[in-house]
Amino acid sequence: MDFIRGKIKNIQEEIRGIRRELHKIPEIGFQEVKTSTYIRNLLDAWQVPYEIVATTGIAVHFKGAAPQSYAFRADMDGLPTQEATGVDFASVHPGRMHACGHDGHMSIALGIIRYIKNERPTLTRGLLVLFQPAEEGPGGAWPIIETGILKKYQVTEIFGYHLYPDVEKGFFATRRGPMMAGTGELDIEITGRSAHGGQPHQGKDAVLLGARLVGDLQSIVSRSIDPLEPAVVTLGRFSAGEARSIIAEKALLQGTVRTFSETVYKQIKGRVQQLARGLEEEGVRVEVTFRDMYPALINHNRLVEDLSAALGERMIELSAPVMLAEDFAYYTRELPGIFVFLGVKEPREVRHEPLHSARFDFDESVLGTGVEGYVRYLEYQGVLHE
Repeated sequence: MDFIRGKIKNIQEEIRGIRRELHKIPEIGFQEVKTSTYIRNLLDAWQVPYEIVATTGIAVHFKGAAPQSYAFRADMDGLPTQEATGVDFASVHPGRMHACGHDGHMSIALGIIRYIKNERPTLTRGLLVLFQPAEEGPGGAWPIIETGILKKYQVTEIFGYHLYPDVEKGFFATRRGPMMAGTGELDIEITGRSAHGGQPHQGKDAVLLGARLVGDLQSIVSRSIDPLEPAVVTLGRFSAGEARSIIAEKALLQGTVRTFSETVYKQIKGRVQQLARGLEEEGVRVEVTFRDMYPALINHNRLVEDLSAALGERMIELSAPVMLAEDFAYYTRELPGIFVFLGVKEPREVRHEPLHSARFDFDESVLGTGVEGYVRYLEYQGVLHE
């Protein structure tokens, strides 16, 4: 058996047990108190020093021969979802679930720590393992950066995983350059004038004008944006009215904007404002609110090439980026980084349960695969020597 794989197999059951304990206690962003306590108790038992960062986050640093460090990030938070997996280690927190695999990410990070603690390899550079709160919202990456922890340990590059149901188990997938979209949230409130349903001419119908705006917004990407620039405007909510016989006074549209270009993002925002002002010519008031969320996640080309060399045929280079968003993008905006999808799809499976599904689960053997992948990457980089 391969030396590294054999060493990781020795801790596979422990990692699986850790994942199940974490899966039971999902907590939403910056409320990961039990999660943080569980991890700190493990680290104490393993006699691994750590620091508290960004409220509930944890940083573990292994000193290397050189002052510079590599970093590995794992997100901690769950989702406001009622679990429906039926597993015997299901969430004990009503309305909360690890439906996006963050329990797996933390378990991989703890597996990396356990491996280094057990095997005591020579490190030519330091290794900083970060447990980051609030990836799902409001975003914990920037608060981590603001603590100065990356500068304290002279981090020169950062690595992150995400379990991914569209990639086959045992494989790793990433790409050079743009990996995941930047995103913003959009709220549009239309205020018209209510009237009796039998006398619509006396009102200003927020439903009718809101429906018109929905169609106009969907034309932005197809008619106002360069077709070679990926962009998506999604409206996920349209609510209006109080009764079937009353012309609605108010309507609320909520959605997201996703793109890989800051220029395109600004173009979309400007076009939304133009459409809103045009609608106001109908005698209604339109209020538009944008909340800029995460920037686009851009992988460093050299790191992708290094990972491919380290993993060989198990590494898949994606042909196109995905329109999902990730606050790992804040790290890659500050320093070279690489974000990698770790496959969980079974070889003969037509469709794995998607991320954020109340039934999302995975074969826990992928946790060892994740530990192995990062150890091999560090070994290839010359950071880790057995």
